[in-house]
Amino acid sequence: MAKVDKLNDFIVEEQIIWQDRKRICGLPLTFTKYSFSENRMFIQRGFFRVVKDELLMYRILDVRLKKSFWQRIFKVGTIELSTADKTTPVILLENIKNPDRTRDALSSIAEKERDEKRVLGKEMFGALHDGAIAHDNFVEY
Repeated sequence: MAKVDKLNDFIVEEQIIWQDRKRICGLPLTFTKYSFSENRMFIQRGFFRVVKDELLMYRILDVRLKKSFWQRIFKVGTIELSTADKTTPVILLENIKNPDRTRDALSSIAEKERDEKRVLGKEMFGALHDGAIAHDNFVEY
């Protein structure tokens, strides 16, 4: 039991500044939850088999907002994040409320995190063959 108590020393509680669920017809009826703090983004999917993903905010390279006709009717949108993460090079925040404000917040937080960590996201001249983004595109100075 003592080993479990030592694990608590390494757990840092982060304040969640935004959270939402994937929506169907504007209603939060799914088991996909999105949230982010100032440092990390969290995605939890599933009911019987739960999968939790985490992304450091400074790894976000590009933020794109998409709204179809039906999404505009139900006042939701999908945010597509291009990241420098090997496991999830593209993240979709599907059918979320207030997508415009969320996109703006994500862009500014990612930029702030890159500045604080002194990480420079170099512009890429072409995508890799599998569509993934190489980690060599980040340079620390």
